[in-house]
Amino acid sequence: MNRWSKKTAVVTGASSGIGAAIAVALAKEGMIVIALARRVERLEQLKTKVPSGSKGALHVRQCDVTNESEVKATFNWVNATFGGTDVLVNNAGIVRTGNLVDADNTKPIREVVETNIMGVMYCTREAFQSMKSRNANGHVIIINSIVGHKVPIFVGIMPSFNIYPGTKHAVSAMTEVFRQEFQEQGTKTKITSISPGVVETEIFQPEHVELIKQMPHLKSEDIADAVVYVLGTPPHVQVHELTIKPVGEKF
Repeated sequence: MNRWSKKTAVVTGASSGIGAAIAVALAKEGMIVIALARRVERLEQLKTKVPSGSKGALHVRQCDVTNESEVKATFNWVNATFGGTDVLVNNAGIVRTGNLVDADNTKPIREVVETNIMGVMYCTREAFQSMKSRNANGHVIIINSIVGHKVPIFVGIMPSFNIYPGTKHAVSAMTEVFRQEFQEQGTKTKITSISPGVVETEIFQPEHVELIKQMPHLKSEDIADAVVYVLGTPPHVQVHELTIKPVGEKF
């Protein structure tokens, strides 16, 4: 991680769960972290989790990744204030309950698509433009999911995840497309998809939290450790896909 000391990392969806854990971990590792989320009051609380003697720092900014104008303004601000983005962690993601075949389900389905697909595209595009313009060999990390590779059978276990697995399958394909485009444009920017199994986070609805706790599950800090690992690999090593499951997971 030494080569990332004092470099700038942008982490989306950082107000809770995996994003919060990643933001704090990277600040502890000496990076200048820009934590993004819609709930800025939750972001402010993260600052207290970074030790005062840490070599890194954590800054917060409100940003809705589904709003292209907000995303552009945010990355322009990062460029002007911190010199550009060196690492991007696309963590923002949502789940909505219900079935694909339910009546009048367009709004929640569209929210998931806009966040999980378009948000990743907007942020990756802006971060990459910053990296390329400075000839910086950056790193883009996408928090994917095991359901982005195979749809588990949830019948009788969990409610339907409707469009969520579809968005994560899209992320898996986008990861490879980004890798090819980064290479085609003459950069050495890396991209990594990290696909966790069940993680105890706020992404699940309150009525499902107890069910999750009864299953084998990961903690947010486990995923943060994985982010630190992939960033710590040598410049010639690209971890394209990293799948993490809790011991005993049935899916």
